[in-house]
Amino acid sequence: MNVPLLDLKAQYQSIKTEIDPVVAEIMESQYFILGPKVKECEEAVAAYSNCSHAIGVSSGTDALLIALMAEGIGAGDEVITTPYTFFATVGSIVRTGATPVFVDIDPVSFNIDPLAIEEKVTDMTKAIIPVHLYGQMADMDPIIEIARKNGIAVIEDGAQAIGAERNGQRAGSVGDYGCFSFFPSKNLGAFGDGGMVVTNDPERAERLEILRAHGSRPKYYHTVIGGNFRLDALQAAVVTVKLSHLDSWTAGRQSNAQRYDRLLGETGLVEKGLVSLPTVIANRHIFNQYVIRVDRRDELRDYLKENSIGCEIYYPVPLHIQECFSYLGLSKGDMPESEKAADTTLALPVYPELSDEQAKYVVDTIASFMS
Repeated sequence: MNVPLLDLKAQYQSIKTEIDPVVAEIMESQYFILGPKVKECEEAVAAYSNCSHAIGVSSGTDALLIALMAEGIGAGDEVITTPYTFFATVGSIVRTGATPVFVDIDPVSFNIDPLAIEEKVTDMTKAIIPVHLYGQMADMDPIIEIARKNGIAVIEDGAQAIGAERNGQRAGSVGDYGCFSFFPSKNLGAFGDGGMVVTNDPERAERLEILRAHGSRPKYYHTVIGGNFRLDALQAAVVTVKLSHLDSWTAGRQSNAQRYDRLLGETGLVEKGLVSLPTVIANRHIFNQYVIRVDRRDELRDYLKENSIGCEIYYPVPLHIQECFSYLGLSKGDMPESEKAADTTLALPVYPELSDEQAKYVVDTIASFMS
């Protein structure tokens, strides 16, 4: 049996009759950059995220970068974030000229530990970027409290978490900005790169709109230096169609996660401490990834792949010990929980189209390895 990590072909076939006419319409119109399809997508994502404004941009990475730029963050500033995340989170900070300041993760949720943030705040701190990892929101209440007390911005990295909720609040709606990615493998993926920034602040929204078009308004008149961060109409149209299916896809992922919990529990591996299951802390975990912990992780990964099961390590090297950030002076041992997670976590296939037979095959293969 073959079980891919993600089956985008199956997803496309299920919505082909909706997607193809929209793509053809874009081709006929030859209206490829911004325009009405982008506006429609922005309004839909804003409403879905319980925000008043959404600004379509060229990628999830550029969503983070433009939010930092909108806050005027640059050389001499510090931004607090987690080392256990995709490179774009920290790469965007460094691209502005600012310095990333790392806070270790909570070992249960894999999200930034809010209790360790305040001690890292200095006069140079200008923002906090919590990452809602794997589809589960970080504990935002104490983060917002720290930020407001110190007059610093909060930029939510929700690249893996559109539609996630905690304490009745949607990802992206709690901080000053929420940043989403529409990379094809995301729960809400485009047919290429794309992203969105949501906010409830009209002045911030206006700054973002200006910055995404080289800082010009009106055209050819520049009050600030922005970038080419515009969202393609084609990607926006695809995202709008997919958004109408997102809640049902999320329910499928949640059902698959519950099935894994049950099947893995029945093997006895969890009771024996050989496999640790993901813990749902937030009100609505959307399971961008279903991540287990095992001691012989690399060996298990290889065994699964040998048996035609897709799996992935998110992420094998925490950012504080990546070579390009060595100038920060951090080393192995400085972020122990992030380092432990990097050594023990493995993501299993959890896409909505995963069948009962495929899930059982995954679990049976894990049990075979453990025996």
